[in-house]
Parts: sequence; structure tokens; C-alpha cells
Amino acid sequence: MLNIKNRREFFWDETMVDTAKTTATPKIHELIKRECVVKHDEPWEGDGCDYYNLFYDNGIYRLYYLGWQMISSDGTQHTLSTIKVCYTESRDGLIWIKPKLGLREFNGSKENNIILDETDDNNWDNFHVFRDENPDCPSDEKYKGIAASYGKLICFLSPDGINFTKGWLLTDKGTFDSLNVVLWDEASGKYMGFVRGFHNSGIRDIMYMESVDFKNWSEPKLIDFGDGDDIALYTNCVSQYYSGKHVFVGFPTRYVERTEWTDTFNKLCGLEKRAQRCKIHPRFGLAVTDCVFMTSRDGFKWKRYDEAISRPGPEEPTNWLYGDGYPAVGMIETPGIYPGTDNELSLYMSTNHWMGIPADLYRYTARIDGFVSYNATYKPQILTTKPFIYDGDELFINFATSAIGYLYIKIKSEDGNEINSYELFGDKIDRQVGFKDGSPSQFKGKPVVMEIKMSDADIYSFVFKQI
Repeated sequence: MLNIKNRREFFWDETMVDTAKTTATPKIHELIKRECVVKHDEPWEGDGCDYYNLFYDNGIYRLYYLGWQMISSDGTQHTLSTIKVCYTESRDGLIWIKPKLGLREFNGSKENNIILDETDDNNWDNFHVFRDENPDCPSDEKYKGIAASYGKLICFLSPDGINFTKGWLLTDKGTFDSLNVVLWDEASGKYMGFVRGFHNSGIRDIMYMESVDFKNWSEPKLIDFGDGDDIALYTNCVSQYYSGKHVFVGFPTRYVERTEWTDTFNKLCGLEKRAQRCKIHPRFGLAVTDCVFMTSRDGFKWKRYDEAISRPGPEEPTNWLYGDGYPAVGMIETPGIYPGTDNELSLYMSTNHWMGIPADLYRYTARIDGFVSYNATYKPQILTTKPFIYDGDELFINFATSAIGYLYIKIKSEDGNEINSYELFGDKIDRQVGFKDGSPSQFKGKPVVMEIKMSDADIYSFVFKQI
């Protein structure tokens, strides 16, 4: 029996859904591209800026990324400049500042936002930082960086998130040439790692490992997608969902490499640079990427949606290329785009990847809890939950309907008693549900089933709150 207490639950997988009694269907909702928030036009940055990761920390959002130039400005050479680990921060997720940290020298000056460079490691491939919430974590290791170097995964330690020193080897059993993510999971009392791997002699994939002390790690194993299609995944971008840490979310970059240059490549926007990239290496011109969504309850077994949550989008000279759809790890709740609307989620992705011009970091938005909904067409459909127990007095839902659409919610107990809602219509991330013949408080602590009848509507999540 599921006991959700008073935590918010999401309709991103079948954990809460009785699929045999449900006719509504899951629907992925694409991220919406907004404004550019960071321009990477500093001389130590460039078109290779990537592998962004961010988290909230005592009033600020800290964001880390690699700064480097991959392709020469004329597009003909793979230059591979020395990689720097860079830092920027924000108080609202909208305005980002590159502080002058004075830590590492570039071209004779320390007036830059570089926190680590080739003097710390001359074989950077990625760098991920997290704040360690393990209560047993020493204060001088509160911030941990994870980096790949010479085919090994190593850690860096910091007391403040800015000044890092090299730590120890985590594992050498893997490939690691993509952004590797580690987090502390309070519920299980262990660290979880999501790292790059391969299977079937070359298909890019994601591997899972764990540790109770951050020093001794299990051997990485491929995460379980069930019977999902075998698709190459480049990054993983796994995190705990910010308002429901019992649920993991991931935004892996999907890698699709065509085997030959065809007529469509000739007709895509930006032909000249694409052809130049192909001459440097065929896959630089033949591969395209986008982003999909996946979710898990335990970090190992995942539900992955095969419809993109972020497509390359309308054709421009710098998209529909290898490098689209690389989101940052992490997200920020920001004000709604229009006055008076609900808050939304901001996620971040870069453009101009390996194009010989500075990369730009763009903000994307999503509805809060809104990556996936259960959707009903105009013809009424039903969502029926599995039996569960809750601890709360009133029901709140995240939902949206058309003007003619609606939801009706019924809560039924094992003894046959039930309560029925009034008609619900509108578009709100946290609407209290009114019932005409009782209150959810009367079923608190008892097994119930919830039936939702919908027309031209979506439901994203729900929670029983104590009032």
C-alpha cells in the first residue's frame, strides 16, 4: 500500500496510476526557449562552453561550466584550447554575474571567473559540483566536485564552493567522457553516482554506482530502462526534483548519428559550417542531438520518454547539430513570464556548440511539475489511481483545462464511502479542490482510490495538505 503522507505526487510514471482502469494517457510537454542569460565571449571561454550544473546555496544559485574553444573561428580546425572550470552566480535565475575571483591567471591577469585550470589538471573533460548535505560530511568537504581525468573519475573538495583541492579516486571502471553526476540521497543514506558508460560495443549509455562514505563505490552498472528502445544517450543531467526529493528526474541528451550525407543535410540551415565540421570529423556533421525526459523512484530503474522534451527547434545556422539539447543539471523556480501568472521552472541550455563563435546560455521554461501530464482529449477519459493512504485535510491539484474542458474528482474508501468534487476548470499549479458531499479529511490515514474524470484537460500532480 502506497503511503504518500502529505508529499506531492507526480503523474510522470505509473507509480500512482492503475493503468488497467485508466484511459487518459501520458503526454510530454516541451520546454520553451526564452532569453539569453549568459554570453560566453570572454577570451578564456568560447564555443566549447558546456556541462553546466547549478544548485541553490544560502541565497545564491551557483553555476559551474567548462570554458574552452573547440573549433577555430574559420571553422576548419579542431583547436581544443586548454579547458578551464568557470563559475557564475545569480540571485534570481534571471541575471547571472561572472565574479572576478582572482584565483587563476589567464594571459597575465587574474581578473576572471576561472576556479580551476591546467595547473590543477591538464586533462579535464567535465566538472560537476554539489553541496553535500550528509550530516557527517566534514566542513572542509562541504562542496564536492566530480571530474574525469585520464579515464578515471576523481573528486575535488572545497569548504566554500570556490576554492577546490584535488581529492581521491572514485572509480576507474567506466568511460566518464561526459558530465558525470553525484548526489547525496538523504532517504537512503547514500551517495548516488550517474556516470557515462557504453554498451554493445559503442552505444552511449548511463551507469549507476553508489557509496555510503564517498570513498568506496560499487562497480558501475547500466541503469534499467525496462523494455525501452535502445537509444544512445550522451549526458544524463540527473537530479532530485527540487520540491519532491523522493523522485529523480533526468534530461539526457539523445545522440543520433546518420551514416551518410544526404539531401536533407544540404537543405538544413547553416550548410557551410556543417560541411566544414564534417571535414574535421564526419560525426561532427552527421550527428544531431536533442533532449528527452526520464524519471525514477530509486535511481536505478527509470521510465524514459522517447518523445523529445526539447527539440532542436526552427532551423537556424547554429542548430540541428551535434551539441543541441545539452541542459544544465538543476533547475530554478522563477516568476511567471506574464504578470500575475504562476511561477514556473527555469532550465538552461547553451547554443553555438562547436561553431567557432562564442557559446550563449539560454533560459528555458517549464510548468512547475509540468514535464509530463496525464491528458484527456475532448472525449471524456478517466485516470484511476492505485490504492494509497494520505495524511492531509484538503486536496490540491496542478491541472489545466480548455474553456469547455473539466475535471471531476472522486475519492473512494475501502468501505464504499466516497466524496465527489465540484466541476474543476482553469489552469493553476496549486488549486484547492472543493467537494460537495464531504471533505478529504474524513479519509485521512485510510486506504482510498482517486478517480479523475477529464475532458480536454491535463493533470500534473497532487498533494493532500494539512490545513
